Amino acid sequence: MAKRPADSINGNAPAAHQVPMRDFSRSLPMSLLRAREAVMRQFRPSLRQHGLTEQQWRILRALAAIEAAEVTELARTAFLLGPSLSRILRDLEARNLIERKTAKTDQRRSMVSISKDGVKLMAAVAPTSEAIYAEITRRFGARKLVELQEMLGELELSLEGLGSEDDTRAEE
Repeated sequence: MAKRPADSINGNAPAAHQVPMRDFSRSLPMSLLRAREAVMRQFRPSLRQHGLTEQQWRILRALAAIEAAEVTELARTAFLLGPSLSRILRDLEARNLIERKTAKTDQRRSMVSISKDGVKLMAAVAPTSEAIYAEITRRFGARKLVELQEMLGELELSLEGLGSEDDTRAEE
């Protein structure tokens, strides 16, 4: 197996401080972050070409799958903190990619939906995005990719309720 860059920070070399923990490069959070970064590296150039950040794309993808969402639910769905989401929504709204309306049932709540311009932008990004998915599938294998997604879903379900719930969300 090829040595990954992170392997230089593990138990293979004498450590300055011995701590009774698994090697840093073998920690599950770091493995997941490295895999996420490898995947996102494929998508970033296309997103940049369309003037989108990863977070903006996540919001548009989430909104494209539903009619509308309350801001708090959208934050949960897209794994974004409220203050970050507010800024992202402001930017998307300024570009006419989303629409905001006051909720009929509660005037204090805001409902967000993707606009026609947002749908057009997604249609422009989609072919490149699907080509990237096809290349990832070709390199990794369709069966393995399905298994990976199933395993990640199982991992997520198995950890529900474990430990404390905090407001930490993936911001990138």
